[in-house]
Amino acid sequence: MNVPDNLKYYKEHDWVRVEPDGTAVVGITEFAAESLGDIVFVELPEPGTKIKQFDKLGEIESVKAVSDLYTPIGGRVVESNQAVTDAPETVNDSPYDSGWLVKIELSDAGEIDNLLSAAEYEALLAAEG
Repeated sequence: MNVPDNLKYYKEHDWVRVEPDGTAVVGITEFAAESLGDIVFVELPEPGTKIKQFDKLGEIESVKAVSDLYTPIGGRVVESNQAVTDAPETVNDSPYDSGWLVKIELSDAGEIDNLLSAAEYEALLAAEG
C-alpha cells in the first residue's frame, strides 16, 4: 500500500498536501480507493464553499456503496477537480496525483497538526487490517 511521506492523513482515509502557496490539496488514500472498488460517481462542493475541518465534503459512489467524503482541513474551496467529476475512475487510477478532489484555501494552517503523519497512518491501517 502506497502511503506517501509528504502528505498528512485523516483517520477517515483522506489526505492533504499543503502547497508552497498555502493552498491545501485534498484527496482519498489508495487504501480508501481500493476499499471502495470501482468508483462511478463523485460529488464535490462548488468553489467558494466554506467548510470546517472534518466536515462532510461530498459523496463518492462505487459499485459497492455510497460513502461520505470528509475534509481533513478547513477553509474555502477554491477548486473542485472537474476531471474526477467527469471520469470518477481517475480516483482509483491515481488517488495521490490526478485523482485529487478539491483545493482549499486554509482558514487555519495549525489544523494540519490535528492530522496523522505517514507513519501514524500506516499504524492505523495495520490496526484496522
